[in-house]
Amino acid sequence: MNETIICAVGNVATRPVYRELAGGPSARFRLAVTPRYLDREKNVWTDGHTNFFTVWAGRQLAVNAAASLNLGDPVVVQGRLKVRTDAREGQNRLSAEIDAMAIGHDLARGTSAFRRVSRPETAASPPRPEPDWRTPEEETGEAETGEAEPQQPSLSAVVT
Repeated sequence: MNETIICAVGNVATRPVYRELAGGPSARFRLAVTPRYLDREKNVWTDGHTNFFTVWAGRQLAVNAAASLNLGDPVVVQGRLKVRTDAREGQNRLSAEIDAMAIGHDLARGTSAFRRVSRPETAASPPRPEPDWRTPEEETGEAETGEAEPQQPSLSAVVT
């Protein structure tokens, strides 16, 4: 509920790695974000400190990112920021990850050609039976009256 959603603009710093996992497709890459500012004393543009984020994508976003992104591409990534600390080799390390919700090329720095992904046609699945939403009280009420008519819940019964 209280997640930190960010939008990061930078360059793909590592080739995207794609994996088919038990939970579905997954892809990851490193994003380099370097701010530029005008140094007014020298009147030149200067690069600031570069921040690196590991970007994680899942499901169809992972498939599309792996097929679309290349090393050095300018991109815009929107997602959930996760900052972690862990101890490795006796040192505390800080890592920043973005669980991506959207990834796209930065059109301020170039052009891109969008291709909609066509989904494979699947055979029609047999219709599933409607679930039985009756409560135990409704089932006992049917047994008393001997009728099997479904009862509609009143609005006061639905809103708690």
